[in-house]
Amino acid sequence: MSRYTPLHAAPPVMLFHDGHCPFCQQEVAWLEKHRHREHIALVDIQARDFNAQAYGQDFNAMMGQLHLRDSQGKWYIGMDASRALYAVLGYRRLVRFSCFPGVHGIMNAGYRFFARRRIRLGQWWEKRQTKR
Repeated sequence: MSRYTPLHAAPPVMLFHDGHCPFCQQEVAWLEKHRHREHIALVDIQARDFNAQAYGQDFNAMMGQLHLRDSQGKWYIGMDASRALYAVLGYRRLVRFSCFPGVHGIMNAGYRFFARRRIRLGQWWEKRQTKR
């Protein structure tokens, strides 16, 4: 797969997110108001009726990294899911920049670092917000 593959995500897309994650909640709230909202279906993987196997996926894998499926059935996972989402929303220049050699690797590593720690970071962030 090419570094630039996420630029070719075909709308509408389905974004599978963790509805219990404070960072995901913030992003979803922003997406709900976005001018291109019609290009995104938001799927909360923490919803009682969600079944990862119905999408051919493993729930634990979906909890570990962001997943996005485009209208052609192509899956984008991790940082590529974010890139595909932002490409569909019209931020193609930003996505293209994130695909450049060097930047691509740094952003992927940063995403993996964040994804592994998002629950603890989210709890810390929520505590900071309540102290204000």
